[in-house]
Amino acid sequence: MPAIDTSGQNGQPGICVAAFDFDGTLTHGDTLLPFLATALGWPRFAWALLRSSPWLVGHALRLVRNDIAKARLFKAALQGAPTADVQRWAERWASEQLPQQLRGAQDPTMTRLAWHRAEGHCCVMVSASPDIYLERAAELLGFDGLVCTQMEVDISGQLTGRMKTLNCHGQQKVIRLQAWLAERYDAAVLANMTLYAYGDTSGDKPMLRMAQKAWYRGKPFAD
Repeated sequence: MPAIDTSGQNGQPGICVAAFDFDGTLTHGDTLLPFLATALGWPRFAWALLRSSPWLVGHALRLVRNDIAKARLFKAALQGAPTADVQRWAERWASEQLPQQLRGAQDPTMTRLAWHRAEGHCCVMVSASPDIYLERAAELLGFDGLVCTQMEVDISGQLTGRMKTLNCHGQQKVIRLQAWLAERYDAAVLANMTLYAYGDTSGDKPMLRMAQKAWYRGKPFAD
């Protein structure tokens, strides 16, 4: 359970919650493409990139929205994948790739995560990357919760390649985090919550603005 802290709002005791973006904040960069490359192998991964390339290029040129490009990539790469295979992919990625992708223990944001955990604060990962591997990452890093893009699974236990939720990016991070908090705490507790937030891109800024104390790329955030 989150610790009671005397730094709550209005001078009243309250909980402390720390919301961390994942890609680029706790890692050295994007993890989705490295995960897919490891999971699928290079021939299948290259074919998925080729099939979704018009939308990926359009996104790079700022002509196609992030969620549309990501949806096309997910369909090309993940449609029909059995969940048992996906779980194996996630375990392999977590053991072989994640340690190298994470920032070092002395990195300012990693230091902040360690501090929050030591203080007993509620730590939640908030990411646009998919749950198929972030669940394992959040578990290994000691997070209390995960808010992310969720993938759809059909009744046969295969990924459909579609997103079950909206892409957890930008304002969706705020909407999803607020819903996550509301499911766990009553209004009186939330009224005295101190929210910390950490991010590294423009897509994280709505969440940073939501927080009382925010850091952007390892430095205090000032919008």
